[in-house]
Amino acid sequence: MKKTEILDSKSLKFLENYLNNAAPTGYESGGQKLWMEYLKPYVDEFITDTYGTAVGVINPDAKYKVVIEGHADEISWYVNYINDEGLIYVVRNGGSDHQIAASKRVNIHTKNGIVKGVFGWPAIHTRDKEKEQSPKMDNICIDVGCSSKEEVEKLGVHVGCVITYPDEFFVLNKDKFVCRALDNRVGGFMIAQVARLLKENKKKLPFGLYVTNSVQEEIGLRGAEMITHRIKPDVAIVTDVTHDTTTPMIEKKTNGLTKIGDGPVISYAPAVQNKLRELIIETAEKKKIPFQRHASSRFTGTDTDAFAYSNGGVPSALISLPLRYMHTTVEMVHRDDVENVINLIYESLLQINEGDSFSYFE
Repeated sequence: MKKTEILDSKSLKFLENYLNNAAPTGYESGGQKLWMEYLKPYVDEFITDTYGTAVGVINPDAKYKVVIEGHADEISWYVNYINDEGLIYVVRNGGSDHQIAASKRVNIHTKNGIVKGVFGWPAIHTRDKEKEQSPKMDNICIDVGCSSKEEVEKLGVHVGCVITYPDEFFVLNKDKFVCRALDNRVGGFMIAQVARLLKENKKKLPFGLYVTNSVQEEIGLRGAEMITHRIKPDVAIVTDVTHDTTTPMIEKKTNGLTKIGDGPVISYAPAVQNKLRELIIETAEKKKIPFQRHASSRFTGTDTDAFAYSNGGVPSALISLPLRYMHTTVEMVHRDDVENVINLIYESLLQINEGDSFSYFE
């Protein structure tokens, strides 16, 4: 299969628009609408829930149900306190990194629209070199150019307004995709491409396929927890990102070895059902799709855990996309890995038969 059949100009334009659109945890609706509009030609119907998870369904009347899933949200901040001088202090919405905040531009989302601001930081000339401070939750603050709390509030900013970074998608050295929110809107992109391939290659599945873009993963897998009870799947294949451990300051002895450009990462963990994982590995080997392995110990920390332990136990597996600089505004993935994750999910689905139980005891 040629690369252009997956990552053509239309799909890459969608990826760019989808990543550039802000969709912080709890406020994913704008991104979900973009995703559903793109997916519409490739599915039979949609289901949604009250918190915003969206599911495109192929063969909705089938009794046997298979989920492929990514998550739609991105880390962000909330306005937590506005002082008398008009400076804004924040609290996390998801795993936002305080150490990268200093000197970053931000968008504060209000009912009046976007209010621009910056995480200010004292000039190097003014800091005590013997007592140098690093950015911390109690010393980072946002400046929106106001001199009083009242002036800030007149802009529409109040406690509870959500804050995102505006950093947008670009391509680095021809084959590296860089953006905030690759974790994990790239997952939604990849499962959408799987649905597209099935449609364009005229593949008929012997089961119902639920292409699921869950919300609120970044604050505890909450969207997946909700939607799995709605769908009641028989099988779930989840895709998320995982760490490239070849960059500085990451200890491979504790984090393992995974690298962008070396292929999808297949996880080992109690939540990963062994027979389903082996089906995926055998598919990768048969189709000559490069892959890496990762041991996740007690839990995967992804929506895999939510699906696996729901509904009396759902055979679940995790195919991850290696990524550099997670939870920063310069998250980076390799184009080849994106293609190979899409291919691996697609080819694995073609190996699943209606009624497969993946039982240890058969």
